[in-house]
Amino acid sequence: MEVILLEKIANLGNLGDKVTIKNGYGRNYLIPQGKAAAATPKKIREFEERRAELEKQAAEKLAAATARGEALSKLNVVITHKTGDEGRLFGSVGTHAIAEAITAAGVAVEKQEVRLPNGAIRQIGEYDIAINLHTDVVVTLSIKVAAE
Repeated sequence: MEVILLEKIANLGNLGDKVTIKNGYGRNYLIPQGKAAAATPKKIREFEERRAELEKQAAEKLAAATARGEALSKLNVVITHKTGDEGRLFGSVGTHAIAEAITAAGVAVEKQEVRLPNGAIRQIGEYDIAINLHTDVVVTLSIKVAAE
């Protein structure tokens, strides 16, 4: 299936690129989310007419993500959690708890934006967490998990 990207998609392409993808990815994710349109001649003409507007929207999203990233880099986040022997946590600290703690500290973050490549946190200590605000804006935030 060929589609025209209506915004920049990581590992796929930039705004306006015509890419070939699997049918399910286009039908079930990109097109319903408004991230792409089928590459028919009519849709290509419509895209070219709206290109300036879409580029302006993309620039605004990037500027907003950059501003949020600057605000995030100034935060010190401490998450307290119940612990057992030797600093092990009862349960774990996942993306949801991290997003709530960052939002409580003053910058709104969704749990989908928090990246934990090594899985949930199960020990007390300091951790560097990647916050993916935009495909071009990834902020590394240091959080501290402390005993309650």
